[in-house]
Formats: sequence, C-alpha cells, structure tokens
Amino acid sequence: MTSRRSTPPQPRVPEPSVALRELLAFDDGGTLRLLLAPAGRDVGVRGVAVGDEGPARPLDGCLVLVTGVPASSPDAAGAVREAAGRGASGVVLREAEGVPAAPEVPAAAEEAGIALLTRAAWADWTDTAALLRSALACARAGRDGEATGFTAGGAESLTALAAAVAGYTGGSITIEDTRLRVLAHSATGPDVDVLRRSTILGGRVPEWRVAELRRSGMLRALWTSRDVIHRAADADGPERLIIAVRSGPEVLGSIWAAGDGRALSPQAADALRRAAEVAAPLLVRHRLRESGAARRSELALRGLLYGDGDARTHAWSLGLSPDAACAVVVAERAGAAPGPGDRTLDVLALQAVTYRPSVQVLRDGDRLLVLLPVDGGPGREALALARELAGPAVPGGPVVLAGAGPVAAGASHVRASREEAALIVRVLHERAARADGTQPLRYADAAGVGPSLDVLRVLDAARPVWEAGDGPVHELVRADLAAGGDLVRSLAAYLDASGDVARAAARLVVHPNTLRYRLRRARERFGVDLDDPDTRLLITLAVRLTG
Repeated sequence: MTSRRSTPPQPRVPEPSVALRELLAFDDGGTLRLLLAPAGRDVGVRGVAVGDEGPARPLDGCLVLVTGVPASSPDAAGAVREAAGRGASGVVLREAEGVPAAPEVPAAAEEAGIALLTRAAWADWTDTAALLRSALACARAGRDGEATGFTAGGAESLTALAAAVAGYTGGSITIEDTRLRVLAHSATGPDVDVLRRSTILGGRVPEWRVAELRRSGMLRALWTSRDVIHRAADADGPERLIIAVRSGPEVLGSIWAAGDGRALSPQAADALRRAAEVAAPLLVRHRLRESGAARRSELALRGLLYGDGDARTHAWSLGLSPDAACAVVVAERAGAAPGPGDRTLDVLALQAVTYRPSVQVLRDGDRLLVLLPVDGGPGREALALARELAGPAVPGGPVVLAGAGPVAAGASHVRASREEAALIVRVLHERAARADGTQPLRYADAAGVGPSLDVLRVLDAARPVWEAGDGPVHELVRADLAAGGDLVRSLAAYLDASGDVARAAARLVVHPNTLRYRLRRARERFGVDLDDPDTRLLITLAVRLTG
C-alpha cells in the first residue's frame, strides 16, 4: 500500500520592492522627511507596517510606522532597533513640532543600517499610511503596466490621466473631488456642451446643477455605488458616465465622461473602471497635499462650533466673515450604534459639502455637524438641509435623524445654534423610541418639536439637583428600579393619564385593582403622597430623568 504524499504549500511570492526615493518623490506635500539613509535612497521597500501590530508579524523590507513615541524621545531608539531586528528597511517616527530628534534615535538607525524618516506634525498616521501604500501601488503599476489600459506616463498626474481616459472613451473628461471641484480635465472640442464648458471654466459643477443632482438622487447613488453610473442624453446635455474613485470604503472623488459631439465608445465604461483604480493614489496625494490646511480648518471649525478660542479668528480661518449669519445642522443615526463598515455618516458628509461651496462639515464621533452660511431669515435653509440629510443615507441602511439649529447672527453665536440642533436630535431620538407604530419625525427645527425642546432643557438643568438629592421619592425610584421598575412605570402611567386609574391600567395592561394596589404600596411603604402637587411634579421629573 503506497502512501499519498501531500503537496507541500507553495511559498508566498513577496511583493516587488520599490526604491525609497520613488516613495519620497510621490510625497510632494511634505508629509515625510528623510533624516538618515545608511543604505542609500535606493533601499527597497516592500510594504508598510504599523509598529504596534505585534511581534508575530514579519517586517522584511517594510517601512514601519512607529505610532507611539515621537522622534524627540530617546525611547524611540528602542523601537528603531526592534524594527531593524525584524527585517525592516526603514522606520517612520512622529515629528514633534520645533523639537529635533533625540541624538540616540539617528545613532540607533545608523548602527542598525535602516532608513529613518519623520512624519510632519500636522499629518496623522492614517494619512501617512495611505500616502505610502498609494505610492507603492502607483510605482508598481507604473513599472509593470498591470492591465490598466493606461501607460505609466498616463498616470503620472491627474491631467495626464484625464487626457488618456478621454482617448479611450471618446468623450470629454473631468476628474473632481468630493466637493465637485474640478481637479483635472481633458481638452474639449468645439461641440462640448454648455454645462461641461461652464464646469471647467468655473472650476466646479455649477450650484444649480448640484441641486438638480441632489434632487434626482444621482449624488447619493454616486457616493454609494461601486460601479459606473449611466445618465442618458436628454434635452439638457449629452450622454454621461460617472464613477466614484475610492480608497477602500472611502470616496476620494469622481470621474465624469460626457459625449463631446458624438456617442461614447462601447469600451467607455471599462475604461472608467480602470481609470478609477489609477486615479485613487493620485487623489490620495492631492488630498495629502491639502491636508495641512484641512487640519487647520478642522481645528478652527471645531473651535467655532464648541466655543473654544476666539470665534472671530476661527471664522476668518474658515474663509467666513465673523458677522455672517450661519446655522448648524446636526445629523445622527437612529437606533443601534454603527457596525463595522457602516458608511452612513461618510455618505451624509459627501452630500452636505455639495449643498453649497461655503458649507463646512465636521465629523464628531457618531455625529455630523454642518455649518451652513445662510442669507438670514427664519432658518428655512437649515431645515431644508436637515430634510435632505434625514432618512436612509444608504439603500437599506439605518435611518438618520437631523436637527436644524436657529440662525446665528455671527460667529460668536454659532455654538448656541449647534447646542440647540443637538437638543432637537435628542428629542427626535426620544420620540422614535416611543413611537407606537406611527412614522416618527426624522428632521425638525425648534418649531417642529414644540415644547419638548424646553422640557429637555428643564430636565438637563434638573438632573444635577435630582442626582444630589434624597427623600421618599428618591428611595422609591432607586429601590423599585433595582427590582425591575414596575412601580415607577405604574406611577408614570397614572400621572400621564391625569389620575384616571382605568385609563392608566389599560395602558399598562393590568387590572385597575392591581394599579390601585401599587399606588397604595407607594404611599404605605415609601411615604409618597400622590395627592401632593409637588410630589407629583418630582415623580414626573424622576421618571423622565431615570427612564
């Protein structure tokens, strides 16, 4: 009997290395700075690794991002030696602004023979990793021509890419960012349509066109689709094909192809798919080039919305007049916390920034804050934006609730608009939780939620007093909630029914005598007198504060 010999596993073919100098050439925004390269700038890099991913992962030929200690700390020398011992070709450390690297750190890199780089203080590790991975992908694609349909020379810049795609599609090409600003375009012929000419000359899609794309659902489809979208020719213009450019789940921009006096080629859709892959690293590079200014803007926007620092300075930093009227819209998911891969707020942010060029958007945890310059008046524009943001952002996705704050007369009052918008969203959450089969309200301003807004303010003010207090009502609530809360729920139903035992019992689905027994127990065991108006008010507040 012969034994069957198992086939040994095939060794994994390592990725081809890219010279360090190629990666540095890709970084034209100053994100990285080379401090030392003992083996020269032609040392090969095979990948990017994060230093705290654990010692089990091999680092052969990797550029390691050390996310803990900065270059200014002598402790970083240990991280350099560890990475070198695991086969890394280089290390990237965080730069402390205005503070040089500790002498021990370059000495350790020199001794270990690996490259030492620092990351600019204004960048972050996510951006740095995206930059390096995009540089690796771009260099490899340019080297072997990987069936992209475009030559390496055609992918060196967005303008060159637009020209190459135009040749494959037979149309006029624009490459745009997520705000629908034109980053690059192909040459146009004499028969180019008026909209395309206006877009290129204005540097962005006209506002009236953006509004039309929003109303028709085209923008939402673009930000959520992973394939080419076709828009048939109509009286307003020729046939168009559009595709979003992505880096993983993140949308970086889009490529638009429009018929230029003739029909698009049969291969146009395939050409756009390949072009989107080639465009991704180039758009990453474009974004990183602007990220220093973007981070400063984010800090200014956060300071303006939360009232930190000088509001007038923040407004000027954002390109706004400190006296400009603004309103804030707050949007949140309804229901459970977002799961992995949820893109709801990402899609909403893309939708918000296309509402108007002056709109500013801040992603704050599981919440989206939108600063909307308005023309004054009662705030109808903010409510209109809230209506657009409410509802499912992604087909089949979670529902979104949006609140529109009041118009602030200037920068110093923006915080109050943000606080009221956030309170309105809390009211919408509470109503959604209490909805009994009816369609809950998904967006509103102060007028839309009525007295509920003031009640919430009263409850917020009363909470510290309740939590610090003591007495029969406190004892009842604490003891009963620990036992399941039947008595608290019964008291709440009784008070909501204005003392009508039969109606309250029906709401609780218990016999009226059962409810009478519970009310009697509240009086006998805890000394709570429901005939006293102050006691009834305190119980009402307690139920709302602990519910």
